This record gives sequence, C-alpha cells and structure tokens, in this order.
Amino acid sequence: MKIFVAGHRGMVGSAVMRALQKRGRNQILTRTRKELDLTDPVLVEKWFAKEKPDQVIDAAARVGGILENSRRPVEFLLENTRIQNNLMESAFRHGCQKFLFLGSSCIYPKHAPQPIREDSLMSGSLEPTNDAYALAKIAGVRLAQAYRDEYGKSAISAMPCNLYGPGDNFDPESSHALPGMITKFHRAKVKGEREVVLWGTGSPRREWLHVDDLAEGLMVLLERYDKREIVNLGVGDDLTIKELAEKVMSAVGFTGLIRWDTGKPDGTPRKLLDVSRARGLGWKPAISVEQGIASTYEWFLQNAPEAKF
Repeated sequence: MKIFVAGHRGMVGSAVMRALQKRGRNQILTRTRKELDLTDPVLVEKWFAKEKPDQVIDAAARVGGILENSRRPVEFLLENTRIQNNLMESAFRHGCQKFLFLGSSCIYPKHAPQPIREDSLMSGSLEPTNDAYALAKIAGVRLAQAYRDEYGKSAISAMPCNLYGPGDNFDPESSHALPGMITKFHRAKVKGEREVVLWGTGSPRREWLHVDDLAEGLMVLLERYDKREIVNLGVGDDLTIKELAEKVMSAVGFTGLIRWDTGKPDGTPRKLLDVSRARGLGWKPAISVEQGIASTYEWFLQNAPEAKF
C-alpha cells in the first residue's frame, strides 16, 4: 500500500513516519515543501495524478501558539484551508482509499463542558486568540464529512489535544506553551538568570500528549476506524500551566523563580478531551508527561537551534 504523509518533516509527520517505518509493511511517499507546495492546487493535482497514493495522512499545517495566531490570522486561515482542500480534492480524484485528516482540540468552543466530547463541535463560540486556525480546521472536518456524505469516500478526522515531543517548534515567539518553556528555562539556566517570565496567570488547564503516542493512535484509526464522527486523541487527564511549568523547570534544571505576566492572555480556561471513543478502539497513551518532557529536553539539547544561542 502506498501511503502519502503530508508534512512529514513536522513534529506530527515525523512521528507518523516513525510509526509507519516500525510496521514496515507499506511504501511511504513524502515530499518536502520545496518539492511540492501543498498550497498550489495545480502542483498538488499533478503530483497525485502521477503517484496515486492509496492512503493519505494529512499532517501538514501552519501551527503556532497564542502570539503567532494573534499576529497572523490571515495566514493561518488561508494556508491551512488551501492545504487541506488541495490534498483532499486531489487525493479522492485519483483513487485514494482512505484519507486521515488531522485537526486540533482548539476547534471546540471556548467554554465547552469538560471533558470535551466530540459532539461539542460548533456548540458555542471559539477562543478568539486562535479562532482563524480553529475555523480552518473545522472546515477540514466538514470537508471530510462532505466527501463521505456526497461521494461515499473514506475520510476520517482525528482531534488531538496539545502535543509536544521531538521535532517541536521551540521558538518562544511562535511556539506552544511547553516547548516555549523549555527554551526559556534552558536559556535562563545557561545565563545564570534568577527568574523566567511566563504569560498569563498559570491557572488554565491543559492535557499534553507526546507526539509518538499520537502517532500510535493514528495507526489505530487507519486500521480500525471508518466512520463520519471525529475522534478525540488525548491523555484523559490535565494539569495547570503552573504545574506544567514546574515540571519543565525541574526537567531542565532551572532553580530560579517564575514570574507570571498577568497582563498577557491565558487563552481557553480548560481543554480536557473526552477520549472514550479512542479508548473503545483499544488505544491509550504510554508515555507519562514527566518521561515525555525529559526526553523532549534531551532532543532539544541535541537538535534545536534554540539550544545554542
């Protein structure tokens, strides 16, 4: 079977590649951004007409934290919708048997009941600090459902919680909370600084899924799931941003203080996913947040440009 992993160099795509290579039963197709611009419909169409993959895993997206989302809403909305539209349309036009679309837990309403069930989608207003990205992902979910409804195509959608791991973006200006903390605490430790400033109050609650656990969940969906309804992939447990910061600080070895900049936004108060649907398929994470942060910091030290400044 020929499987195309879109976005194979990103954090999620790299983890998907590791999971597929471990199984070793398929021909894996990849293209870098330089080789194939996924925002260009003509190029995407030509590539699919030639390669005709049997399955597509769409792990390609423009992603970022609160700061980057608030600065670049046009790019987040346009680039993500273009990528997913081009991929899905060309894939199904050229014989794709199964398409796996990767969404995000930010598609759910800001004040959704906790833990968040899949049927909470579009039941309330979005978190304004990342609504452009969320709207693009909602459009992707609906397109996958539309292909199933109108043409009977096998399109499924997975909604992961906050992710982290090797290959993450560690730039504190554009990253999510956990990798941004790793960079800030590391730099403060190296410089001998006494405090690190973090955004918000530290009170919001988040769950954090290691990207290799996510990849194993996606393999389960490819092998065992073929329904219209979206599937949450998460840990099923959460912690406050303050608790997360303390775990990252401990892993990095920073011994100073944290100062919370309460003038900066917190984002959604809580995002905990109901993962009963995924558990029913036989999947659950294996990597604890402590293990995951420690191994991610080791990867950061060896590979991330932010570790050398």
